[in-house]
Amino acid sequence: MAFGWIDEQAEARRRAGLVRTLRPRPAESPLLDLASNDYLGLAHHPEVTEGAARAARTWGGGSTGSRLVTGTTELHTELERELAAFCGFEAALVFSSGYAANLAAVTALGPHGSLIVSDAGNHASLIDGCRLARGERQVVGHADPEAVRKALATHRGAAIVVSDTVFSVDGDRAPLAALAGACREHGAGLVVDDAHGLGVLGDGGRGAPYAAGLAGAADVVVTATLSKSLGSQGGVVLGPGRVIDHLVNAARTFIFDTGLAPAAAGAALAALQLLIREPERAARAREVAAELHARLTAASLEAVRPDAAVVSVRAPSPEQAVRWAADCRAAGLAVGCFRPPSVPDGISRLRLTARADLSGAEIERAVRVICETRP
Repeated sequence: MAFGWIDEQAEARRRAGLVRTLRPRPAESPLLDLASNDYLGLAHHPEVTEGAARAARTWGGGSTGSRLVTGTTELHTELERELAAFCGFEAALVFSSGYAANLAAVTALGPHGSLIVSDAGNHASLIDGCRLARGERQVVGHADPEAVRKALATHRGAAIVVSDTVFSVDGDRAPLAALAGACREHGAGLVVDDAHGLGVLGDGGRGAPYAAGLAGAADVVVTATLSKSLGSQGGVVLGPGRVIDHLVNAARTFIFDTGLAPAAAGAALAALQLLIREPERAARAREVAAELHARLTAASLEAVRPDAAVVSVRAPSPEQAVRWAADCRAAGLAVGCFRPPSVPDGISRLRLTARADLSGAEIERAVRVICETRP
């Protein structure tokens, strides 16, 4: 029977407690949201939603084609210019998603004959980029510059090192300065995904590379998503102008994909302009994360110290993690639930988002629910 193997895999997932289901949410929810990646609380901000609506009224519901045909509007160009200036890079290129941006950067910068060194804790989009690239791949230990150095020493020729800046599971930061040092010893480029750093780390939220003194470097390329701190949709690659020009000509997820919808571009631009006016939002997100961690660990829960706005709380098993998240939801709190195969170390977790707009009372409520429902 066609696709008969699907039933076997579905049964295996059920036995392992790893079944995933879609849960449509209403526009207005009574739940306290610590599950989304809306780090700065901008997704529903009136200026951001008006930016989306104004762009849709002006440019239409879609961009109508690939960026090289009809999909590039003046709005896309303005957004790219503003993102590059804010993050401290020479140029930027906007994509339809952060996933597409990562696929573009890794595949276009890891051609045949090159070496791609990838952190074991990288996001799935970076992993998929490494798999699709034609270069040789080496996976190294998590956040280990010495392992990166050793991998680069085995190769002569072009090479890139690929890493998240803030890892999405535990929220820990990569040692960017040390990684850049290892790359420079061997003439390699550094490609980092700042999805969870943009808007949270660096001066006024300019990102982890900016905080590490790498913004604008000729050997550093940064990807990011517009769907987290900026509360919109889409992705971006930032870097030297010649790298961005290369992506325009070589990145398949740019050349053959329909451009980012104008509404998403308008929302992202409005959110960026709001962040520039209110840079304190970035520091507040970090403060909320630190307070959540302090309160949870004081209650004897095992939580990883956050380097940005992700707070990870370990669960005893996948089944108990799912039950814990469900019990939190029943008590009015939405939290993320990460379990295999989404977690590289096989340890299940609750994943909490520290949003800049959370009040003290909401933080206290969230901690109380998590503690009261613990397995």
